[in-house]
Amino acid sequence: MSSLLEKLTLTFIPIFVAVDAIGNIPIFISLVSDHGKKQRVKVIRDSVFTATMLAVIFVFVGKVVLRFIGITITDFQIAGGILLFVISLRLLLPGLTKVSLVNGHEKDVGVFPLGTPLITGPAVLTTTLMMRDSYGLWITLLSLLLNMAIAWLTLVRADIIMKLLGVGGTRAFSKIMYILLAAIGVMMVRKGLTGVFGL
Repeated sequence: MSSLLEKLTLTFIPIFVAVDAIGNIPIFISLVSDHGKKQRVKVIRDSVFTATMLAVIFVFVGKVVLRFIGITITDFQIAGGILLFVISLRLLLPGLTKVSLVNGHEKDVGVFPLGTPLITGPAVLTTTLMMRDSYGLWITLLSLLLNMAIAWLTLVRADIIMKLLGVGGTRAFSKIMYILLAAIGVMMVRKGLTGVFGL
């Protein structure tokens, strides 16, 4: 039981960091500022459904696709770790935030940009695949679904959370998440290099 809980924690935290549910709140609010209650509900439903389906499909078929094109897990660990580090570095630098991913208000903002790439983007896809390889399919899937439930809850309660944390609080929380994401990226590169050189 303790081993299961430990595995759940070890898979949950990296995915939570990659999803960055709190950091998505200001963007969500800006995207739906002119939406009514029913439209907001639809945007939330579409975004979480899109994000969940994309991530779940990748968890199941990602490894098969990599094997098909001749990419090993160690290759993916190194490339994925570098990618996570670069993404987090870009988001940590002044003026380069997730808002830069949003080019105007799209008609179906629940699918794009909210569902992907803001909730499920390269960081989530890379992290879930690494967690599956390290801890197994079902525990990774459970952690992913728990994180998507949290993402849904934060969007539903976005206005309340923004009032509690404020813009500065959400930004500070996101910065901490990006630093952790960078550290996870470094860890993945280290594990990949260890696999390559057999250290």
